[in-house]
Amino acid sequence: MPVAMSDDRPENPYLELLARGAPAEAYERPVLRARADKAPADRLAALEAAKLLALRVRGELEGRRRREAELSALFETAHDLAGLRDLDAVLQAIVQRARSLLGTEVAYLTLNDPTAGDTYMRVTDGSVSARFQQLRLGMGEGLGGLVAQTARPYVTESYFHDPRFQHTHTIDAGVRDEGLVAILGVPLLLGSGVIGVLFAADRRARVFEREQIALVGSFAAHAAVAIDTAHLLAETRTALAELEAANEIIRDRSRVIERASDVHDRLTELVLRGGGVHDVADAVAEVLSGSVEFLEADEAPAAAVDRSRADGHAVRDGGEDWVAAVSAGGELLGALVLRGHPRLDPVDQRTLERAAMVTSLLQLARRSAGEAEQRVRGELLDDLLDAPDREPRLLRERAARLQADLDTPHVVLAAGIEALGMGTPTTGPGNAHGTTHCHGTTHGTAHGHGTTPSTGPGNTSSTSGGAPAEDAAGRRRLWSAASHLAATRHGLAVARDGGTVLLLPLAEGDTADALARRTARQLGTAAHAAVTVGASAPVPAPAARPGEVAAGYAEARRCLAALRVLGRAGQGAAAEDFGFLGLLLAGTREGAPDGTGVQDFVARTVGAVIDYDERRGTELIRTLDAYFAGGMSPARTKDALHVHVNTVAQRLERVGRLLGPDWQSPARSLEIQLALRLHRLTSAMGY
Repeated sequence: MPVAMSDDRPENPYLELLARGAPAEAYERPVLRARADKAPADRLAALEAAKLLALRVRGELEGRRRREAELSALFETAHDLAGLRDLDAVLQAIVQRARSLLGTEVAYLTLNDPTAGDTYMRVTDGSVSARFQQLRLGMGEGLGGLVAQTARPYVTESYFHDPRFQHTHTIDAGVRDEGLVAILGVPLLLGSGVIGVLFAADRRARVFEREQIALVGSFAAHAAVAIDTAHLLAETRTALAELEAANEIIRDRSRVIERASDVHDRLTELVLRGGGVHDVADAVAEVLSGSVEFLEADEAPAAAVDRSRADGHAVRDGGEDWVAAVSAGGELLGALVLRGHPRLDPVDQRTLERAAMVTSLLQLARRSAGEAEQRVRGELLDDLLDAPDREPRLLRERAARLQADLDTPHVVLAAGIEALGMGTPTTGPGNAHGTTHCHGTTHGTAHGHGTTPSTGPGNTSSTSGGAPAEDAAGRRRLWSAASHLAATRHGLAVARDGGTVLLLPLAEGDTADALARRTARQLGTAAHAAVTVGASAPVPAPAARPGEVAAGYAEARRCLAALRVLGRAGQGAAAEDFGFLGLLLAGTREGAPDGTGVQDFVARTVGAVIDYDERRGTELIRTLDAYFAGGMSPARTKDALHVHVNTVAQRLERVGRLLGPDWQSPARSLEIQLALRLHRLTSAMGY
């Protein structure tokens, strides 16, 4: 039973609409009702904004449900094809699945007739025109002829207005009789040849998306292998009937076919239970009695992979290895390598090819799932950065679905990739004169040979002066590495301001500075380039206080800018570790009121003492001023304040408990004196 919700908040009506899956037109009703009730303008504006956001969420949900249905249909197709042995049943299943996969009104399949030199309509689904079902197309005619000639998929949004292919009276009359408008054609390839074309069509204008074309392309390739397997089985049965004298050969052939069928069934089982590419390799290795390995695209033997992609079959590589390219939609995803087989039966070769096809489906599914999770993580972090008034309960629920706990301390990290080949550390010979420490103290000068960004503080874009394409490639590598790191650390990541933002949990006993240094090393290794990382102070509970995430991001960007100004590109550090040096280098964050950086520094350094004075009505700040003005002498301090020396001692003891036991060390006392002076100045200026 749905929980009744108040209409005080403008988003509540739309949350109810989203919860019950209402149609798009229903989202206009809250605005119309408010206008009828003569609601104030700000209420109407809030409802309009909530409506647009709700429609975006509805669109995202529908898109994800659609992608899930497409992948489910594709895996069901692989399962059905694995159990089919009759060619007519195979072809009918291909057409039905293609129509179901795209949700079109009509689907049909044409096959080449080498004897007649044309193409004929073999199977249709959803067709109502007898003329259309009996069409025969000359080679090179119509959309199917263009697909067959180029061996590439083609799509037309309006068949009769598309001049790219040859129109004929016969074909146009059949298409017009069927009422088709938008048509997608995908080739069925065996080797380098086209054996037919798989079509999906609608009786209205429609745009076929790139993902749909890629999925149908993978399906068509799988279907072509199934057609070839059906032909092979038919030929085998004919040979058994006609060649009684070759029983031994037939028995050997049958064993090979059984082995192929076994591996096909095992691969289908792996797909259905969610196995991975290495499980596929292990299954094929066991059936073929060899060693099978999956290699990524950049690790596979390039020459053999190119030949396998061109031929559409597994090819020999060297003396005893076989290579089958794993690809989908023209994109190379890797390769399956069978080792230790100098001779490979044709059916075993097709088994290896079929395994490569299943591997491509698994890779596409894994990529789709990974991209969806990356988008969800990025959207949640975007909301934390851009909408600090989000309901904490909803943030916690969204984070829980990503296995992230936003009620524990987190650190905001701003990461930017640097130019290839630039020096990362500023210490050591030839890099800097002296050593710069990330604690507010500088020994010597820090003008090393590291590249300094040409933009001002706070800019998280790459410092590379290379081509835009190289910069974009570097940012993509950084984003990919950051997304992987966020997923493994149960955090969040999003591309932003030319760099990448991460929100990572802070383990007990860990520090923001150590986390920043570790993250810089990990991202730099994964992106194959120097990566600079600035970190904020820990955010205690991002879900409870989402506004602190945006403030932490501004702090992390200032730290990143300070690292680059210091010539420490390629390293990581936390903003609080820079002390007043970070204040001088990074300045006020963009868009913040004047004095914000000064106030942050004063709050970090002596904020505990200021808060204590305000709560208790004490004069600890005044005592500190007099203490440092008197050369840190209690006697001169008591004279300046006109109090007893014991009172001065008690006040300084309280200061020590608030600021820590090292507050009188040279480095800390320097920062405290600067903070006291800035506090006096900002108070006088009214910040």
